[in-house]
Amino acid sequence: MRKRAAKKRPLLPDPRFNDQLVTRFVNMMMWDGKKSVAFKVFYDAIDIVESKKTDEEKTGLEIWKEALTNVMPHVEVRSRRVGGATFQIPNPIRADRKISTAMKWLISFSRKRNEKSMAQRLASEVLAASKEEGAAVKKRVDTHKMAEANKAFSHFRF
Repeated sequence: MRKRAAKKRPLLPDPRFNDQLVTRFVNMMMWDGKKSVAFKVFYDAIDIVESKKTDEEKTGLEIWKEALTNVMPHVEVRSRRVGGATFQIPNPIRADRKISTAMKWLISFSRKRNEKSMAQRLASEVLAASKEEGAAVKKRVDTHKMAEANKAFSHFRF
């Protein structure tokens, strides 16, 4: 790169839980700059998780964080051309990329569900992910399987 990397801007913690991770998630979920709508959807989803939970000692936010941890991938495959062939090379993922990938998957698979509102979709995906099931967790498992299958090419790592 010609210029130096842009420095990370600090995120303001969200008003209800005072957590920067929540703000980051809401920023990813937001459409057309409508942050207040995204916050309302997230808080409603956490309330739904709170009402549907089976584990009594955990709060809705703790269940959401557990779901996020269950969705986080640890390795990913990257394409690399060696000679004339393209190889899928497994690579470990940086910590911030793990989190953002998990958030993206959780949001995208929530949007694909078929409940009535986005809050209900997000809540059911979070509950499923916290129990190690659901589409987002399946995506992580598939990513890990692909990395495992291509372990033979890890000596091409760049």
